[in-house]
Amino acid sequence: MGTAESRVTIDVDGTAISGIYARPDKAAATLVLAHGAGAGMEHPFLAGLAHALNDDGVATLRFNFPYREAGRKFPDRPPAAIAAWRAVMAEAASRSEGEPVWAAGKSFGGRMASMAVAEGMSAAGLVYLGYPLHPPGKPEKLRDEHLYGLALPMLFLQGTRDTFATPGLLEGVVARIGPAATIEWWDGGDHSFVRPGVMKGAADIGASLAAPVSAFLRRNG
Repeated sequence: MGTAESRVTIDVDGTAISGIYARPDKAAATLVLAHGAGAGMEHPFLAGLAHALNDDGVATLRFNFPYREAGRKFPDRPPAAIAAWRAVMAEAASRSEGEPVWAAGKSFGGRMASMAVAEGMSAAGLVYLGYPLHPPGKPEKLRDEHLYGLALPMLFLQGTRDTFATPGLLEGVVARIGPAATIEWWDGGDHSFVRPGVMKGAADIGASLAAPVSAFLRRNG
């Protein structure tokens, strides 16, 4: 039987956003999970990942950014997204029983988490599920400036066919960040971690990422 989930409402500067919280017994860590630009917190990828993490003893808090909550398609600008991150991390910390609270996100959600930390948000570390290092086909437009001042543990979980992060460029960025940052390559995976010839739904793909994520949290907790 899976870990029970509960709906939560979080205030972000007077705007209410939704979250889904799940806490297994004796949680080793809490991982806050943000969605990517084109999908909300209930996307099967995030749900599958959260459920598998819960089964492995990690508490999770998924949430919607304000634009998604309002039914808009275009993502929030960084100030609004960062404000949401701060509010949700505070909510997660208030529910913690002393275990580390980590920030993670798919693509846009992970990038906004890193920007929030760069602006002072507290987190045990960061997990990027497909970091959007540059727009597809535009490797000259790197989104990396704020990463070099971060010293907390960071896991870049990235598909080798991800058009948002040329492998050589991401390797260089991680090397420049220093020993706090680690890459784990998802061989053959695209930006959604889909592998050619591997017929898995989004929930199963998300669940398959739980093992490397959980292992990283425990190594650095």
